Amino acid sequence: MRVIFGNSDEINRKAVESKIDILMSPEKKRSKDFMKSRNSGLNQVLCKLAFQNKVAIGFNFNDVLLSKDFEKADILGRMMFNVKLCNKYKVKMIVCNSIKNQEEIRSESDLESFARVLGMKNFSVKKFEY
Repeated sequence: MRVIFGNSDEINRKAVESKIDILMSPEKKRSKDFMKSRNSGLNQVLCKLAFQNKVAIGFNFNDVLLSKDFEKADILGRMMFNVKLCNKYKVKMIVCNSIKNQEEIRSESDLESFARVLGMKNFSVKKFEY
């Protein structure tokens, strides 16, 4: 399984153009949001490319869990925006929990609930350790 973690717009674009399996957390390392929309790392062009190349978009629960209080709302808003785009363009979505220690472990039902809160319709749950 080939996974690329999202970063800049160029990396996100190259990731969905190439034949990788998962683009994980495209909303990470984003600057401020735009005036009338979210700076979420995805747009309609990238979602169409992801659908054509069968690239799944990954959402990491630990990004929300380990963020500071004032950053949680921004991360959740960007994730929700990305979920709306993925639902609209029928892109596969994966919810995962990348754990580093025992306190960060969450059950599959917790991750499914998180996916429903984000608004996902079709998703799968994965656990990664690194």
